[in-house]
Amino acid sequence: MNITRRLTPVILVAILWTSSAFAHAPGSYTVPSTTGDGWPVAAAAAVQLSEERLSAMQAAIRADEFGRITSVVVARNGRLVFEDYFNGDADDLRNTRSVTKTVTGMLVGLAIADGHLAGTDAHVTSILGDPVVANPDPRKGEITVRDLLTMSSILECDDWNQFSRGNEERMYLIEDWTQFTLDLPVKGFAPWVTRPQDTAYGRSFSYCTAGVFLLGRVLDVAVGKSVPAFASESLFEPMGISAVEWQLSPLGHAQTGGGLGLRSRDLLKLGQVFVDDGRWNGRQILPQTWINESTRPHVRIDERNEYGYLWWLTEVELHGRHVATWYMTGSGGNKVFVLPELSLVAVITSENFGRGDAHQLSEQLMSEYILASVEDPRS
Repeated sequence: MNITRRLTPVILVAILWTSSAFAHAPGSYTVPSTTGDGWPVAAAAAVQLSEERLSAMQAAIRADEFGRITSVVVARNGRLVFEDYFNGDADDLRNTRSVTKTVTGMLVGLAIADGHLAGTDAHVTSILGDPVVANPDPRKGEITVRDLLTMSSILECDDWNQFSRGNEERMYLIEDWTQFTLDLPVKGFAPWVTRPQDTAYGRSFSYCTAGVFLLGRVLDVAVGKSVPAFASESLFEPMGISAVEWQLSPLGHAQTGGGLGLRSRDLLKLGQVFVDDGRWNGRQILPQTWINESTRPHVRIDERNEYGYLWWLTEVELHGRHVATWYMTGSGGNKVFVLPELSLVAVITSENFGRGDAHQLSEQLMSEYILASVEDPRS
């Protein structure tokens, strides 16, 4: 099972659309339906989005220009303004792979707020009862919740390196994923590799699905119930999200590193909470302090991307200015984009698995159509 693949660096440069750039006949934009799921709806034009450009997006997707895009939903100013499905319908659960990781980060924030976890400096092995591990090293006992939230633990775990001991494909061959992760050796830093102390935030990024699965096990123990039960009680039910499907490890633990199934409109809700300072329809779901902490940079990935608490952080250029963009991402090109300055949230679900350009296709769709539909307030 291949849950994650390396992302190419993301720069979403919005292409300002003009009539000469319009290459598709208008599609069939309609205002989304009110379904009783908590989403207020509005016409895209009412929130300064070009309905013509969104119709062009529908036409491009249906012409197979973006591969197997399965759904696109967009909200602006807290209202659902665009919704279309290209495989299945609104009730289908979308397996958005590593988007799950960001949801796991939300659950960690709730566990801290509820007093189940002491904080992000809590030691992982202490919470898990100081288990016996292979490759013993005292530094393993110093691994914190924050280290796992920021993909910067001392464990030798790198899904982007096929030779890594902790590559997720090796984990899936083992029955006990928890023990697999804890048994990993401490990683080294060759002379040509930048050491954590020499980086912008004192951390070295290494994409590690096993570490996020281990976070789920920390949650199991800390809250005294399974992750699915805790998530339903503390996150999903308060937001009116009832259709949920978790993937489980061979020992029955939630795979908090990938594979969570949710409806597209519900994924959009999770993004909207981060625009609205932790609130959904006026109800405080996540502490605003957690929103702020999760979406500030804690580690640099490359020259264009930084990382928060299981959030990817970048900027887009739109109408001559740079706009902060937070996003969840999973293999196949699955994305949830949050642009708080624009009060804009967009979900793109995709089954472009196995394609080397899967992420680029979704980023292009976001840039050339969704961002390009944002009207320039100066015009």
